[in-house]
Amino acid sequence: MRSRHHAERIKQVRRASRRLVTIGACATAGGVQALKNFADVEDFVSIVYASPDYISTLEASTPISAHVPVDFELHGCPISKRQLLEVITAFLHGRRPGIPSTSVCMECKRRGNVCVMVAHGTPCLGPVTHAGCGAICPAYNRGCYGCFGPMETPNTVSLTKQLKVLGMGDRAVDRVFRTFNVTAFEEARRG
Repeated sequence: MRSRHHAERIKQVRRASRRLVTIGACATAGGVQALKNFADVEDFVSIVYASPDYISTLEASTPISAHVPVDFELHGCPISKRQLLEVITAFLHGRRPGIPSTSVCMECKRRGNVCVMVAHGTPCLGPVTHAGCGAICPAYNRGCYGCFGPMETPNTVSLTKQLKVLGMGDRAVDRVFRTFNVTAFEEARRG
């Protein structure tokens, strides 16, 4: 949620809805625009926009759940169409969606991927990221970027220690966690 207009609009949507499902990293975690939460918003506005006087923005980019009650959050950037169909089907049948709460590492194992952190020393958020992408990045020998946000019980402390063993400093570790789901990962890291 990044503007006062959006905050008011989602309250109207919530009042008019029997179920409210947030879809994607922007809706569930504030999205990549939440990077502004770690800097002076006025500086960003003056640099990005030619006429900053016309810009109305909240001080922080927040998930929709910070403004209204949400019935289910479907994570991802982009989301999984398989998971979206599961959510729609589940609500149509009056049941809770059966979205797995495992990490991307489980998807790597199912695909037969070699662990990029162990084999290549590549930083990877797979151990703390919610499954759903099919482990696309690790399948191409790249570390997971955390597109699906943190899993239900992420052990970010342990992963941070491992990233430091790989030679990353505090700033580099912060950068790894501050991508599509920055707000959700920062909350998970605070515990």
